Amino acid sequence: MTEANSRSITTNQQGLHEKLDEIVTKHLKAEFKKPIAVHTQRAFDEVNKRVQVFDGPIILDSCCGVGESTANLAKRHPEALIIGIDKSSHRLEKHDVEYKQSDEGQYILVQADLNDFWRLALQAKWQPSHHYLLYPNPWPKAKHIQRRWHGSAVFPYIVKLGGQLELRSNWDIYVKEFARALELSGVSAHVEAYENEQPITPFERKYWASGQSSTRLLAQV
Repeated sequence: MTEANSRSITTNQQGLHEKLDEIVTKHLKAEFKKPIAVHTQRAFDEVNKRVQVFDGPIILDSCCGVGESTANLAKRHPEALIIGIDKSSHRLEKHDVEYKQSDEGQYILVQADLNDFWRLALQAKWQPSHHYLLYPNPWPKAKHIQRRWHGSAVFPYIVKLGGQLELRSNWDIYVKEFARALELSGVSAHVEAYENEQPITPFERKYWASGQSSTRLLAQV
């Protein structure tokens, strides 16, 4: 598939999911008891050693894919340590070969399950200054609502971690649902159309090249 021929979202939803409020409210009230995966615990422990001795802001780039966004964010925030997290070793292994932007900035790429990593970060009392969620898998079928981050059991931990949250997606319903989930958490969010001359992720570049638009959410959580 060429960059100028990226498929648009296909969904059977016309608006916010009818059970969104029920699902989010349930997760906000419940305790997430899923055991932490051993590989994520090990990966987190290694990163945490660096975080604990770093004298500066910590920024999370969750669902970082090949890490192009992580490298770009490191250039934008040279005073910070950027931590890019993705579950796919295959994607992360492409970084140095195809997607590393330069040696500017300070960043780490880590393979981990975010369902566990976010909980471990909160437990370790991380206080990220910024948290980026750039083009997460939208899971656009209505039956997959709980696979979207705002519909998942780990959503409350995104809120508890705090920081300036920025979400971008080429599916505006995803962003509007996330904003509603934040509202149910007591957090207000700003949603807007987003464009820039310089895309910072491969998905962003492909979507814009094929004429698709992006929607952005900004919130102080």
